[in-house]
Amino acid sequence: MTQGIFVVEDEPDIASVLVDYLHAAGFEARHFFDGALALQAALAAPPSLVLLDLMLPGLDGLQVLRALRERGNLPVVMLTARVEEVDRLLGLELGADDYICKPFSPREVVARVKAVLRRGGWTPATGGLQLDEAQGTARLDGVALELTRKEFGILQALATRPGRIFSRAQLLDLVYPDALDANERALDSHVKNLRRKLAACDPSHEWIRSVYGVGFSFEGR
Repeated sequence: MTQGIFVVEDEPDIASVLVDYLHAAGFEARHFFDGALALQAALAAPPSLVLLDLMLPGLDGLQVLRALRERGNLPVVMLTARVEEVDRLLGLELGADDYICKPFSPREVVARVKAVLRRGGWTPATGGLQLDEAQGTARLDGVALELTRKEFGILQALATRPGRIFSRAQLLDLVYPDALDANERALDSHVKNLRRKLAACDPSHEWIRSVYGVGFSFEGR
């Protein structure tokens, strides 16, 4: 089941970047400008986690957090430009699962979201494929896949958003963010090796589909 994330942030540029990065990491993300509307939606149909800005029109982030905590333990990660210790402590005392100060790296936010979800027992559902990000290991139908670090990164990027077509450029950005020598030929070689290793466990299913002239998608069962 795809994990739903609420991004409650009144700065549209920040919200847009966070939503894009969450989508690229395989999450469904819904943006709210207003704290009251986000609270109403979260109580009606709880997401997997809320990224909650402190300074919001209407209900502020601490008011939203307090209301959520009165009704359950929905994971909440606070976002704020206010770094005073009293705000940090108050947010955590109300039950925030994590607290991130602006300016921040979107990749760091995604990593912290995954960490909070993992503490709650979350793992991506990918139809027989299990990924352990902390160990960099993968198992298909209980059988360990002997993957290189790059192969694991490509598989993780594809498998956390089954059916989505990733261009080669997108995969290079996700898997080789700091590499100057990354190229599409190396990427294609890794994908070929991944296909071979997946097929060794289940030759009846095409796990990674090539989309001519575009890129690749992961095809879950």
